[in-house]
Amino acid sequence: QLQLVESGGGLVQPGESLRLSCAASGFTLNYYAIGWFRQAPGKEREGVSCISNSGSNTNYADSVKGRFTISRDNAKNTVYLQMNSLKPEDTAIYFCAATSRLFSPCVPARYDYWGQGTQVTVSS
Repeated sequence: QLQLVESGGGLVQPGESLRLSCAASGFTLNYYAIGWFRQAPGKEREGVSCISNSGSNTNYADSVKGRFTISRDNAKNTVYLQMNSLKPEDTAIYFCAATSRLFSPCVPARYDYWGQGTQVTVSS
């Protein structure tokens, strides 16, 4: 059964860093594009960053450009989101998701398989 499990969330202070991981099981990740999405209380789910199956194409929301980096290690069946210079407005539940398209815009409706999410809280 295809499964995605996020980890690495937590409580940090503004300016600090976190690295989220998205581990896949039940399927080979290198045939799928992967996206990171987030949802804050009372807000819609939004795309943060997405990466093609090969890793050669990426995109980022304007709000995280220059601070977040998405990467993947297909040998480990894992995708990462390195988050630096975190801000209180980055507080949300972060989800990873997969699509069998080799690359897809970072729009939730384009992604078929979802993890349960990991909480990221940025607060002083």
